[in-house]
Order: sequence, then structure tokens, then C-alpha cells
Amino acid sequence: MTREELLRELGELNPEALLADGFEDALIGCGQQFTKPPLAVYDWDKCVEVLKTREGMTHEEAIEWMDFNVTGAWMGEHTPLFVKLVDL
Repeated sequence: MTREELLRELGELNPEALLADGFEDALIGCGQQFTKPPLAVYDWDKCVEVLKTREGMTHEEAIEWMDFNVTGAWMGEHTPLFVKLVDL
């Protein structure tokens, strides 16, 4: 599935789903809990890399920015999810 197809499907399933501006390259899918509408899902580590590349932040600065300004920002029930992936 392409990013455009994913965004189209998410928009059809939950037109109120919020997206994280500037983190398009970190979008990895959509997620859903029982009885809840689908939400955009981002790779947390890819978001950190976006900040390092786009904003020229150090790794530590990017982590602090993510923790305070991104994952620490509650925008309501349609706020995106940010996941940390594990290597298995």
C-alpha cells in the first residue's frame, strides 16, 4: 500500500484523524482499538530522524522535542499514535 492509498483509506474510515505535520516520511500505517476510530500511526524513531535531518537537531534535542512537543501534545481523541519498533 502506498502512503497516498493509506491516507485515502484513513480519511474514508476516520475523516477526523489528525496527521503529524512534517512527519510524512515517518507515517507507517493506521491503528485501531476496539470501538475506536482508526488513527494515523508514526514510527517514533523515524520522527526523530526527520527532526535531525530537517531541523539540524542533535539526537538528544530531537528526542526532547519529540517527547515534549509531539508525543506530549494531546489534540483530542483523534491524536496520532507514535510507536517505537523493536528488532526481533
